[in-house]
Amino acid sequence: MIDPDDNTQTSIIERSTDYKPPHTWRSWLIGRPLSTADAPHETIGKMVGLAVFASDALSSNAYATQEILMILAVAGAAGFSYVFPISIAIVLLLVIVSISYEQIIHAYPDGGGAYIVGRDNLGEISALIAASSLLTDYILTVSVSISSGVAQIVSAYPAADEYRVPIAISAVIFITLINMRGVKESGAAIAVPSFLFIIIMFATVGTGMVRHLTGSLGTVVNPPELANHGIPIAVTPFLILHAFSSGTAALTGIEAISNGITAFKEPRSKNAGITLIWMAFILASLFLGISFLTGKISAVPSEIETVISQLARTVFNGQGFLYLAVILATTVILILAANTAFAGFPRLSALMAKDGFLPRQLTYRGSRLVYSRGIIALAVLASFLIIIFQASVTRLIPLYAIGVFLSFTISQAGMALRWWKSGHLKPGQEIAETGSKLRFDPLWKLKMTANGFGSVCTGIVMMVFAVTKFQDGAYVVLILIPILVSVFWMIHRHYNNLAKKLSLDNFGVIPPHATRHRVIMPVSGVHQGTLAALRYARMLSDDVTAVHVTIEPAESEKVRQKWELWGEGVRMVMLDSPYRLFVEPLLEYIADIAEQRQSGETITIVVPEFVSNSRMTGALHTNTANILREQLKNQHGIVITNVPYHVHEAGTKQGV
Repeated sequence: MIDPDDNTQTSIIERSTDYKPPHTWRSWLIGRPLSTADAPHETIGKMVGLAVFASDALSSNAYATQEILMILAVAGAAGFSYVFPISIAIVLLLVIVSISYEQIIHAYPDGGGAYIVGRDNLGEISALIAASSLLTDYILTVSVSISSGVAQIVSAYPAADEYRVPIAISAVIFITLINMRGVKESGAAIAVPSFLFIIIMFATVGTGMVRHLTGSLGTVVNPPELANHGIPIAVTPFLILHAFSSGTAALTGIEAISNGITAFKEPRSKNAGITLIWMAFILASLFLGISFLTGKISAVPSEIETVISQLARTVFNGQGFLYLAVILATTVILILAANTAFAGFPRLSALMAKDGFLPRQLTYRGSRLVYSRGIIALAVLASFLIIIFQASVTRLIPLYAIGVFLSFTISQAGMALRWWKSGHLKPGQEIAETGSKLRFDPLWKLKMTANGFGSVCTGIVMMVFAVTKFQDGAYVVLILIPILVSVFWMIHRHYNNLAKKLSLDNFGVIPPHATRHRVIMPVSGVHQGTLAALRYARMLSDDVTAVHVTIEPAESEKVRQKWELWGEGVRMVMLDSPYRLFVEPLLEYIADIAEQRQSGETITIVVPEFVSNSRMTGALHTNTANILREQLKNQHGIVITNVPYHVHEAGTKQGV
């Protein structure tokens, strides 16, 4: 509060407020508002971090193996024997990518992942390509994971197939509300089901391995019918690469931790790095186990029953309690996998908005200290895709991983260049870059080689994916990314041009006040509200003109008579409107006055505005003030001022 005894002469006064947001329906829905001081307490530890940021990567175990089988199915049952070798190759790629992101986490402790790495080392174009790839991937993560979760429900209850899209949209809304409550609460909400999934899947894989080694595993009973692909074709290198590219969906979500480092408790980099290692180990173990057992039980890829469902009922001898536990846990983790995107998309979009490549509104942190507008934007975009593709995982997958591997390639190439720059510094020398501090690293050659090799590997995978999945829909992403980059540049150019025009650099002194002030006041009727606006207008200037648009002559005559009685001698212009238009004649009159105004003259439009104390009764009135404001706000040298007049109806409390 202001100290009345402080007589210090200053033009800046600091004042605190005791106001606290009231409890509303939003408080019940997303929680009580948090103050900025609560931000340090909203960070998360490694265990919760694993649930928040690794759910996407871990959930890919539910569909990655199936997507490999879907491609190999054209070769018939003979092609299924390649599932496990392909999975081993994907896990090796997982190790390479994980090592790269472990380095990124420690080099860039403020987060940002591929976008920040690309911006600091490869330039803005590379950063925008990486960002557009990641944003696209986050949207697809929500669509694919939730659609896959719905597929698990359909596997257990085929009758639900016709309700795929409504169920999926409902799940998006549910995850959105969870994330609007804040990182800490969303993490706590998904931690239990996430670890339940890990435990149940390890139990399933472990039981399956034991039964395989003891010779009691067997094969799938009554497997779904294999889709008719015509005459089986030979297994070719192209087919193997095609299947490999589909299976790389297992790597999606690995970059999420590097984007969300700021969500972790201190020491942030250390906690985030350990979480990444945990995630990579769990993902690799489950993926290899599922792929190995899938081949042993002769599982068949199908939209009717998922591979996980076939594996569970084979391992646990039918659709008993343990089978239902696997299906339930898998469904929940697939739906909650969208949480990774909800944690990453708003943070990345906020970083880009801060740099001026996305609308500034995305930097806004809501009442629960999360980027609420980014969360809502992600939910809307993902729901749109679910509707377009009818919640089909197979139709969405071709759009999926190409953006991920493009960002992988850029981030690793950027890190390789970073280590090269580090190697050319002197020991103890330090250079401050936008996103981090660059220091000499004695292991720079080893790290540069590792990241360079990783960049080549992920680049090759990206090109393989683009070629093999081109006809399936990958071309959409290849077209979309350049469009997004162009949009980002247009937004950036707008903000830069605006900043230059509003800059105070070399501005000089503030120009003198206008020497003349003219006021125009539209009048639709003469009443207490009109007179209140007139009194305000006369306080601004002695040159006041009231303007009435004549639509109904009889009504206009009443206005004329009342104005002569109550208008205090202020002149009124009666604008005839034979076509019964109100706004257009008024705008034309204002434009004529504006063209004739003198140098230094300011025109102010004073608009009486009726304000009802009830939204219901307010809807019964035409808000002329808003209409005029929208029409006049783009005209230079014109100020629009609304003078509200409040009418408190009977039975309601009057405001102070």
